[in-house]
Amino acid sequence: MQFSPTNGDFTFVSSTDAEELSGTIEAPDVKLNMGSDSGKDAYATTFLRQRGYGWLLEVEEDDPEDNKPLLEELDIDLKDIYYKIRCVLMPMPSLGFNRQVVRDNPDFWGPLAVVLLFSMISIYGQFRVVSWIITIWIFGSLTIFLLARVLGGEVSYGQVLGVIGYSLLPLIVIAPVLLIIGAFDVVSTLLKLFGVFWAAYSAASLLVGDEFKTKKPLLIYPIFLLYIYFLSLYTGV
Repeated sequence: MQFSPTNGDFTFVSSTDAEELSGTIEAPDVKLNMGSDSGKDAYATTFLRQRGYGWLLEVEEDDPEDNKPLLEELDIDLKDIYYKIRCVLMPMPSLGFNRQVVRDNPDFWGPLAVVLLFSMISIYGQFRVVSWIITIWIFGSLTIFLLARVLGGEVSYGQVLGVIGYSLLPLIVIAPVLLIIGAFDVVSTLLKLFGVFWAAYSAASLLVGDEFKTKKPLLIYPIFLLYIYFLSLYTGV
């Protein structure tokens, strides 16, 4: 018995008449289009943004300011500090230095380095003076600042702090010489006076301006006493 198919693809025969069974299945090619990678990425991006998770897709860009050198990050200008040191060590106007830059453009790291250096050379056998030197620098500068403001001076505390700190350099210069001639009392005393006058003149010439007029001695005198006290912390006297 034979059955005629309706679609022409299969032929059915009875088992009694057929010696072998055969047939074919033809199927059309099926292609699945899953979309391109960019399409999937766009869908994922849209999905996350619609549900408030767009921040996951944000990429931080490198900030050029984050790649600054360490000295620039800390606002340390070595050339500026070196120039100010020369202005303090050579306070004579005839040398042509623009000494007002020490007052008008104050910085913190230069004076701090000078004060710490003075502290380091003062700790021989008397470690307790280190904290005293830093304390006297801060509060001594504050006293000079308040007195200058009372007398009518137009200076800031940062300016006074920088000038007083930088002007410790003459005392640092004479320190190794005192170690050599310490046995000669007269010469040592004269050198100490020279160092104090050098430091006081360097600071006073920057802080005591024309606005003080006849009141200059009222500010020069405490500056002079301040450096005498600094030297006493070094010598232990």
